Amino acid sequence: MEKKPRILLVDDDESLCKVLAVILKRSGYDVVTIMRANEAMEHFKDSYSNSPFDVVMQDIRMPEISGLDLIKQYHQIDPSIVILIITAWGDTEMAIKAMRLGAYDYIKKPFDNETELKATIDRAIQMRQIRHLLRPNDVGLMDSLKIIGATAQMKDVYDLIRRIAPTNSTVLIQGESGTGKELIARSIHYQSARLSESFLSVNCGAFSENLLESELFGHIKGAFTNAFTDKKGLLEVADKGTFFLDEVSELSPTLQVKLLRAIESKEFIPLGGTETRKVNVRFIAATNTNLLEQMNKGFFREDLFYRLNVIAINLPPLRERRDDIPLLAGYFIAKYNKLMGKDVRSFTESTMNFLVDYHWPGNIRELENLIQRGVALTESDIIELDDLNPQQVSIKKPQQLKDISDGRSDTTLSGGFNLTEKIEEIEKDYIRSALARSKYNQILAAQLLGTSVRTLRYKIKKYKLD
Repeated sequence: MEKKPRILLVDDDESLCKVLAVILKRSGYDVVTIMRANEAMEHFKDSYSNSPFDVVMQDIRMPEISGLDLIKQYHQIDPSIVILIITAWGDTEMAIKAMRLGAYDYIKKPFDNETELKATIDRAIQMRQIRHLLRPNDVGLMDSLKIIGATAQMKDVYDLIRRIAPTNSTVLIQGESGTGKELIARSIHYQSARLSESFLSVNCGAFSENLLESELFGHIKGAFTNAFTDKKGLLEVADKGTFFLDEVSELSPTLQVKLLRAIESKEFIPLGGTETRKVNVRFIAATNTNLLEQMNKGFFREDLFYRLNVIAINLPPLRERRDDIPLLAGYFIAKYNKLMGKDVRSFTESTMNFLVDYHWPGNIRELENLIQRGVALTESDIIELDDLNPQQVSIKKPQQLKDISDGRSDTTLSGGFNLTEKIEEIEKDYIRSALARSKYNQILAAQLLGTSVRTLRYKIKKYKLD
């Protein structure tokens, strides 16, 4: 009989524990519910040697021991344990600290969506299983599986990864630069049956046509000047594994033809060769352009597009998932604390406001670089706005403010002008208007403003509009 995944549920709210226990047991999990922190830790220790838990779900605020201290203690006993924190709406500070200490994800209470709750727990269970297959000290692989996000868009991405990872279908990942396309590709690989085989990637825009052909398909001795020996291509090296083609839109027409053949027939001919070679790889491609538009303009082959686009994953830019910014920031603090030997704990309120409000043209990559700078420069355990040096961050006028400036001269600036105050004033007016039009229904108001309910609530609180 297959062993049920074990979950330790820790919360001092008895009614919440009962509801969660019913849902989890109905979903096929072995659940132990404890309402006292000290008792939970003792039970966790005792169970570790005989029947260890796979996932801990716990409230972040406990009366006896801080939930943050518990996270540290769990990891000291079992470094591969997966921890889900239960936190109230708007408890951003605690969420950041928990992510910094290694929490995997969080669940908001009160929760009202059983499907989303189960999906989060399923991901946690799957992460636990993968961690057992990887070497404990392989930090690079562990980081490659750390996709962070609790917004609806990212939950859709998680669900899609879960469903497609066990298959061999070709995947096309589209998203702006810096949104984490390779991270998604690696996550698909490590949740598939190929996880023990190679994951190889190549950036199609980083090489000339001839050099890229040699890198992809290899060459035989004498194929070109300085080809003194035979060389295996990356495609052959990746046999039985996953092959990731980043910026696939940069492929030349000639290489598009060769790639199409490799995908269709699982065979190719090395540069300068005459005999075909067989290969068994899964193809995942990515691009920061609209590949359908490229195809319609004649820049990309139609047959190759449809071969790549069997399953499409569209990654949202960071500005469309602002609720994830505190979690990502907390994770990057933990990452660079470890690399730099520091113990930075959090951000000042003004720093976090800046991070949430900024439009992030460079997406997650830009956020990570900024947090790295903050961890390096801060002389305390709190990152100040000056530590991020926001003057160096690219300033780009948001599209929604375009109508404000159209048709106006710059005479307004002659007597001095505070851009931040003016933007906040305009933002407040839009929020007031949306709330009035929706009769103060925050869900409808958020839809009118094109933002999330959580972001709207944050803005209402920030501007004292309640």
